[in-house]
Amino acid sequence: MNQPKRFSNLPAYAFPRLRALLDAHPAGGPVRHMTIGEPKHPYPGFVDDIIAKNATLWNSYPPNEGSPDLLNAAEGWLMRRFGAKVDGASQIMALNGTREGLYNAMMALCPETKSGGQPLVLLPNPFYQVYMVAALSVGAQPMFLPATAQTGFLPDFNAVPADVLDRTAVVYICTPSNPQGAVADDTYLRDLIALAQKHDFYIFSDECYAEIYRDTPPPSALRVAQDMGADPERVVGFHSLSKRSNAPGLRSGFVVGGPKTIGNIRQLRAYAGAPLPGPIQAASAALWNDDAHVTENRALYAQKYAIADEIFADLPGYAPPQGGFFLWLPVPDGEQAALKAWCETGVRVLPGAYLSRDVNGENPGAGFIRVAMVAPKDEVTEGLQILRSCLWS
Repeated sequence: MNQPKRFSNLPAYAFPRLRALLDAHPAGGPVRHMTIGEPKHPYPGFVDDIIAKNATLWNSYPPNEGSPDLLNAAEGWLMRRFGAKVDGASQIMALNGTREGLYNAMMALCPETKSGGQPLVLLPNPFYQVYMVAALSVGAQPMFLPATAQTGFLPDFNAVPADVLDRTAVVYICTPSNPQGAVADDTYLRDLIALAQKHDFYIFSDECYAEIYRDTPPPSALRVAQDMGADPERVVGFHSLSKRSNAPGLRSGFVVGGPKTIGNIRQLRAYAGAPLPGPIQAASAALWNDDAHVTENRALYAQKYAIADEIFADLPGYAPPQGGFFLWLPVPDGEQAALKAWCETGVRVLPGAYLSRDVNGENPGAGFIRVAMVAPKDEVTEGLQILRSCLWS
């Protein structure tokens, strides 16, 4: 059968592309995986106990939108962490990981037309790949905005022409950004929300890395919108336990927004989604209620930020990440650098072009590699030192 035209020009996903690039060549040393953002710090030990204690819930269909305990825990965390006031019962839905929500929110909320034509979806370039596929899935046109050093590694929405913004249905923003680790501050978010108010589009704010940062806690677009008195349906936020609590295997997160917005997303879930299993909902509620393990986790990343800063201090173009756990390191050619690192040292890193799209013949990720600092400190230190010697000696 023929593939739908809207997917016909998609490249292979980043990691199959990486395997095709590297796996035909032997590793040049002990294999060190620094490609995938899969946290390796310990997750809280109470998770196992709570799942075991609630094992009888495997015998029941779980609440579609999330248990009251889980929704209340997410509501409380939003207030503690951001000062954002929401009603968990009507404004939050539990997710099987935020990728599900980032995709299904588009299915539930994107209009079929905008300003009389095909809707546009604006997204940063480079970007988390589900943003683009979600846009294509609903027949919208993704528009890639460069997120480079010149724009502070975030899209410059103020530079987008008014007629384009009028056609825009959804804007995706990631803060701290993946892969560059840039943080959208209050001013940036206020400007974006003002544009959304003026031109009538949703903001899908991917805040999965919001608990991993250096000194200043990244703000939430939801809280900024509340401070502005913006339409409560304007911002849709996405949060995850994968990074915050080192629990990617739980596949647990939540989406938060206005009551009408979340009602539409819940309706889609009722027809086409799968709720989070009951024991996992119980463990998730406990994780959102506990902040001590998050503080400990952030301290471990702070050590690795400092190590990276020391190793790459004199590297031209090095931009210390302000949040998240990736390094976005400049190289002449990302694919050549990743292949050289693999063949000469056994370190696996991801070419930046695999996270970006060509626009007018240029790919903003082509001159970078993404390096994940998720392993224990000693392993990360060795891997970064090896990369420095191999690629920038």
